[in-house]
Amino acid sequence: MNTLDPSGALVLDLRALGLQQRAGSMVTVDRTVPAPGSLGVALATVPVGSPVELELRLESVMEGVLVSGTADIHVDAECARCLDPLEWDEAVDFSELFVYADTDGRAGAVVELGDDEDPLPGIRDDLIDLEPTLRDAVVLGLPLSPVCREECSGLCSECGVRLDSAPGHAHEMTDPRWAALAGLVEPDEQ
Repeated sequence: MNTLDPSGALVLDLRALGLQQRAGSMVTVDRTVPAPGSLGVALATVPVGSPVELELRLESVMEGVLVSGTADIHVDAECARCLDPLEWDEAVDFSELFVYADTDGRAGAVVELGDDEDPLPGIRDDLIDLEPTLRDAVVLGLPLSPVCREECSGLCSECGVRLDSAPGHAHEMTDPRWAALAGLVEPDEQ
């Protein structure tokens, strides 16, 4: 088990926040952190190091600490149809239960988890790492195929010209399965 770096931007120190290990304690935290790497999908990403504004609510419950909040992010993307650059700001909501070392969040005591079950994130040395939770919330919320506008026609699959700027653009295509028959027709009959 590796230890967390308390100085990490997305690591919260529960002792420093004054959150006791008894149910009912609650604190709110507002902080701006740099975006970690690999926060995105193929066509839409949060630029590394861009500011992520976090509004968090940490509630101490019997099993651990429930962290809920909002992350305000900036997204850079490309249109899936025409590859034009896009950008927008988005607020991503998330909620995660971080369990104490001696509980698993279900029965109040340690229960061995099978290989097919995902364990709940834990609290290690009174530290919580928000990076995996933030990554899951952001990546699942991003569109896999963003478009600049719903009416975007995209690019021509033959020559790459933008179809919106070339009305009536077309290529005369012969089905390759019928290409042998083209030799049977006289040139002036075509």
